[in-house]
Amino acid sequence: MSPRKIRIGVDLGGTKVEAAALDQAGRILSRRRVPTPAGDYGAIVTAVRELVLGLEAELNAAASVGVGIPGAISPMSGLIKNANSTCLIGHALDRDLGDALDRTVRLANDADCFALSEATDGAGGGAAIVFGAILGTGVGGGVVAHGRLLAGPNAIAGEWGHSPLPWPRDAERPGALCYCGKRGCIETFLSGPALARDHREAAGKTLGAPDIAARADSGDGAADATMRRYEDRLARALATVINLIDPHVIVLGGGLGQITRLYRTIPLLWGGYVFSDEVATRLAPPRHGDASGVRGAAWLWGADETP
Repeated sequence: MSPRKIRIGVDLGGTKVEAAALDQAGRILSRRRVPTPAGDYGAIVTAVRELVLGLEAELNAAASVGVGIPGAISPMSGLIKNANSTCLIGHALDRDLGDALDRTVRLANDADCFALSEATDGAGGGAAIVFGAILGTGVGGGVVAHGRLLAGPNAIAGEWGHSPLPWPRDAERPGALCYCGKRGCIETFLSGPALARDHREAAGKTLGAPDIAARADSGDGAADATMRRYEDRLARALATVINLIDPHVIVLGGGLGQITRLYRTIPLLWGGYVFSDEVATRLAPPRHGDASGVRGAAWLWGADETP
C-alpha cells in the first residue's frame, strides 16, 4: 500500500525546532520538537530532516514540507536575510533542505505562517483580508488576502514593526534605538521587552509583560498606567495597518497576544486614529495559539499541490 499524503509544517525558532503533521482537513496527527542547535547551520538542516523523516515513518506517509523561519528569503540573492537566528543568514536554506529531503521545500517568515494559519482555519477563517500581528520579543506581521499570503518584491510584506510609531507624543521622540539601526520603530514600543522597559523607567520596577498586565488587572495603578500607554501605542500602530490594507480581521500572536484586556481596550481606542467614521475590523486572539507556526508552514502547500 502506498503511503498516504499529508502536510508537514516546521517552525524553526531560536530555541526549538518543532514539526507537525497535518491531514488534508488540517487536523494535527503528530508533533515533535527538538532544541535548536545553537549557531550550527548544518546541524539545523539535519535536525529538520530528521524531524520530517521521523514523522513520515511514524505515520507511513509521504509529505509536502513547509518551514517557517525568523527571517526571509531575499528575492535578489535567494539567500536568507533579516533572521534573528543569525547563523541562517547568507545560506540557501530552502535549497539545502530540499537537497536533504530530496523534494522541494517551501519557506516563509514565521509571522507569515502565523497569519496564514489563522486565516485558513483559525480566528480569521473565512475573512477576505487578515493581518496577523506578532507581539513578542519582536514585532512582526503577515498579510493574507483571499486565502493567499501577500508577497512583494522585497519579501517584507507585513513588517509593520520597523515603521515609526505613528502620531508620536513629545515624550516618545526620538524613541529607543532599534537593532535595525533606526530610532522610534514600532518594535521598540510594542515588543515584550519594550513594555517591560517602559514600566521600569516609569515605575522603577523590573517586571515582565505578563506580570505587568496581571498587576494592572488586580488594581496596581502604576502597572495600569503602563498598560494604558501601551494600549494607546498599539491602537495607533494598528490604525495605520487598517488605514493601509483595511483588513477584516486582525489576529494578535506572540506572548503579548495572550493579554486579554487588549481585545477590549484596543477597539475602543483605534477609532480615534482610523480614517473612517466607524471601524468594522475585528480584533481577535489566535484560535490555534502556539500551534499556528507549524500549521501555517504546512499550509504553504495547497490541497491540490505536491512537491
